[in-house]
Amino acid sequence: MKIGELSKTSGCSVQTIRYYEKEGLLSDPNRSEGNFRLYSNKALKELEFVKHCRSLDIPLNDIKRLIELKNKPEESCSSVNALIDQQLELVNQRMKELKALKAELQQMASTCESGGTIEACGIIKSLDS
Repeated sequence: MKIGELSKTSGCSVQTIRYYEKEGLLSDPNRSEGNFRLYSNKALKELEFVKHCRSLDIPLNDIKRLIELKNKPEESCSSVNALIDQQLELVNQRMKELKALKAELQQMASTCESGGTIEACGIIKSLDS
């Protein structure tokens, strides 16, 4: 299949596919006589793997590492576990930060009564301080 068809099938933009290729996340595609990229079902599976990793917010460097590990099935999976543990720690940290952000926004919202003027708005005042 050509890149446009891969794009439609996978839901990834052509630019994203080219970027992932450039970054070494996808195998180099075969080329037609007219020099068009030709992708196999293997390429689609690789792309789906990358997309799934990205949906888990795994950084591209870590996805590269996972791909390297995936291609060495005889090795211990401890590296994979460590990578996912690190990702879990980042998610937990982000959740703490989001909870703090939510609390701050709720506090700001409670300082302003609707129907008042901007001059008396507690939210605006809290942003100025």
